Amino acid sequence: MNTMPAYGLWGLVLINSLIFIVFAFSFTKPKTARDWRSFGAFSAFIVALFTEMYGIPLTIYLLSGWLQNRFPGMNLLGHDTGHLWWTVLGMKGDPHLNPIHWLSNIFIVGGLIVLGSAWEVLYKAQRSHTLATSGPYAVIRHPQYVAFITIMLGFLIQWPTIITLIMFPILVVMYVRLARQEEREARAEFGDEYSRYMANTPGFFPRWGRSRSRTTS
Repeated sequence: MNTMPAYGLWGLVLINSLIFIVFAFSFTKPKTARDWRSFGAFSAFIVALFTEMYGIPLTIYLLSGWLQNRFPGMNLLGHDTGHLWWTVLGMKGDPHLNPIHWLSNIFIVGGLIVLGSAWEVLYKAQRSHTLATSGPYAVIRHPQYVAFITIMLGFLIQWPTIITLIMFPILVVMYVRLARQEEREARAEFGDEYSRYMANTPGFFPRWGRSRSRTTS
């Protein structure tokens, strides 16, 4: 286990937060108040995450009594300890090279890919004033919100904290409400075309293995 303190590194908090926030901003390019709410909520989650990962390990402090009783002699300020699944399950070796960390990376990278591809489709649809129904939008109606949730879930698996555990369900509910608001606005703008799209395309969970009629854009 790493015995060197790994917190109070505010430069890393800033750099890592900016990387993910700027990356998300480059694809979402928020314009409306709704866009800024969804982007701002994601940004708050990212800042809270990296603050605990490299700044102040609040979760480790709150769990310190239990961790010391279960793992006597553990260095609570070691970065490896912050990988709570790795710590609690008593896993050995590099915590970055275990199946849990790999799974989290799949969620994070997959979410970023979906976010980027969804924005490309949406941007073209907005410029032509048409309904986005291709790419990820051919599979689900709200791929951007699903991407944000998937990225946050990946980080939650990789580095769970009390604050992000509390934030996650709140943000999921917020994204669902924003998606419903989007649907009302889209139905008002596109009418029957969007109603047919809704009937054929699920909101958040793909219908794997099920055939469905294709919508026209």
